[in-house]
Amino acid sequence: MKTFLTALVMGLCGALAVFISFSMGWATWVMFLAWVSYYLFGKSIKVYTPSFLQIILGILLGVLIQSMASLLVPTIGAMGFPLTVFILIGSLAYVAKINGLNNIPAWFLGLIIFFGVHPELQVIPVLGLLVPIVTGVIFALINDIGLKYINTKF
Repeated sequence: MKTFLTALVMGLCGALAVFISFSMGWATWVMFLAWVSYYLFGKSIKVYTPSFLQIILGILLGVLIQSMASLLVPTIGAMGFPLTVFILIGSLAYVAKINGLNNIPAWFLGLIIFFGVHPELQVIPVLGLLVPIVTGVIFALINDIGLKYINTKF
C-alpha cells in the first residue's frame, strides 16, 4: 500500500507539473532540474535556500559570460567566447572560497538553465527563468511533504 501511495503522490505531482509547464509554454526540463536540485541540495527550504541562490547566480554568470563574449568576439574573433568562459568559470574556484557561495554544482545548474534556454539578453526573459525554477521547487516541496506524510502514517 505504501508503494502505491508513494507512486500516486509522485505521479500526480509530476503530471500536474508537466500539465502546468506545457500550458504555460515553459521549458519543462528547467522545472524538473529545479525539482531535483531541491532533493540534491537540501530537502528543506532552510537548507536549500543557499543552493537556490547559487543557481540564480549561475544564471547571472551565464548572462555575464554572454555579455562579455559579445564584446570580445568582434575584437578578437572566435576565441572571445572561450576566453570569457575560461576567465569567468575559472573565477568560480575563488568565489567558492566564500562561505555560502561554495556549491559549484548549483552554479553550473544555473549555467545549464541559462545556456539551455538561451533567453534574449533582456531583463524580462532572464527573470522569466525564475518562474519554472520556483514552480519546480514548489512541486518538489509538495512531493516531499506528501511522501513524508505517507512514511509517517503507513
